[in-house]
Amino acid sequence: MRVLLIEDDRVLGGAVREHVASLGYGIDLMTRLDDANEALATTAYELILLDLNLPDGNGLTFLRGLRSRGNTVPVIILTAQDQIASRIEGLNSGADDYLVKPFDLSELTARAAAVARRYGGNANPLLRLGKVELDLARRIVCVKGKPVDLTAREWAVLERLARHPNMMIAKSAIEDSLYEFGAEIDSNAVEVYVSRLRKKLGSDVIKTVRGAGYRVSS
Repeated sequence: MRVLLIEDDRVLGGAVREHVASLGYGIDLMTRLDDANEALATTAYELILLDLNLPDGNGLTFLRGLRSRGNTVPVIILTAQDQIASRIEGLNSGADDYLVKPFDLSELTARAAAVARRYGGNANPLLRLGKVELDLARRIVCVKGKPVDLTAREWAVLERLARHPNMMIAKSAIEDSLYEFGAEIDSNAVEVYVSRLRKKLGSDVIKTVRGAGYRVSS
């Protein structure tokens, strides 16, 4: 999952970025709306975490503009404004969820995962890929009922594929979901993670679409 965090509080922004990155996801932190718009012009994000009061404008205005242009990327508002009217306005402007500061990072993870599942077309956190079972909510994977330990990046690759079973996912799309702007990416990084997953889950779980990408079958 590639995440865009728009937050001008550097302490909170740093904590959220570190937490999301620890889950194996790529996350870009922007402190201004103009920088966020530039990032959106070049990157396909799967989630936006949006503060409302930013140095160069209001987050709700940004969100309405996003939706008016037909951009359907999921958005979770992060704000200190806890009035019911503010929440209603945020949701009516196109937000998918609303978290009031201060919030627990584990709750942010759970809400982000739930929003991603809904946008993926299947709100059920339990998936089966042949002999492999995934619990997307608890980040647990089992093979024939036995739990298997995955690193954060291994999980992120598997989740990226599993959220779109039977669909070919390009190698570049997987890379984009793992790394933020400016990160050094080894040319064979995705191949390495796929190889490790095959060793842990079975060689037939992830199929290679030669010259294009990878897919898993439901």
